[in-house]
Amino acid sequence: MSLPAQVTLVEVGPRDGLQNEAQTIPLAAKLQLIDDLAGAGHSVIEAGSFVNPKWVPQMADSEAVFAGIARRPGVRYTALTPNLQGFERAAAAGADEVAIFAAASEAFSQKNINCSIAESLQRFAPVMAAAGERGIPVRGYVSCVLGCPYEGDISPGAVAAVTGELLAMGCYEVSLGDTIGSGSAGSMQRLLDVLLAEFQPAQLAVHCHDTYGQALSNILVALQHGIATVDASVAGLGGCPYARGASGNVATEDVVYMLDGLGISTGLDLAALASAGRRICAALGRPNGSRVATALDAKSA
Repeated sequence: MSLPAQVTLVEVGPRDGLQNEAQTIPLAAKLQLIDDLAGAGHSVIEAGSFVNPKWVPQMADSEAVFAGIARRPGVRYTALTPNLQGFERAAAAGADEVAIFAAASEAFSQKNINCSIAESLQRFAPVMAAAGERGIPVRGYVSCVLGCPYEGDISPGAVAAVTGELLAMGCYEVSLGDTIGSGSAGSMQRLLDVLLAEFQPAQLAVHCHDTYGQALSNILVALQHGIATVDASVAGLGGCPYARGASGNVATEDVVYMLDGLGISTGLDLAALASAGRRICAALGRPNGSRVATALDAKSA
């Protein structure tokens, strides 16, 4: 299959990237990051998460984040919602779109959200109904599609089953998450061969972590299968909680550099994106996780 001419990058830095930071992040820094990302050309930005602040303290100010966003035309500002209460908060805050999340691993589902996969899907039924009434699009996430910290390898059939449930519930797209970053080009190929026998490429996205340095090769395999939506996090924000010291999310800058090299349009300005990453890393006092940004900095030094 030929590569897509255009790819949509879903920027998850403000949510998935920041939620595991130990330090308190000022609201102004979050709003600056979101504005910088929109200014770099992002059309979809995951800006917050309406989960119980007891479990994810960094997302406790998501209402304030959405209230403070300087909204730009053509940009969708989205939020993660675990249940109906979270959805109601997100809708009241003005989220353009929400995301729900399930796992392909029973053990991960129990450890992460204290219920079975089937129970987690049941929780989303009222969210889908409420979103439908309000005309708010819902995206689905599936965790652990290429490996689980508790179960090890996950069968493509298990991923297909959860993906099918989310699509049947009304999710317009399902993002396939390599949560621990253990996938390889081979395991991604095997997964997509199974999924694309049942679903269309336009119904799927990929969310690759770079724990083992395989994210870009896994994304390339997805592109070769016609998938044209990729999740990424500016400056590689967001460590992997299951591999101490390991990188987590693939850096948006690195994905854009690869896509630019392939002649695939993203609508993103790499220099502006690198600048956004630089600014948030300075605010966090942490090194930049993007190899491309690091190389650009060295080149201009």
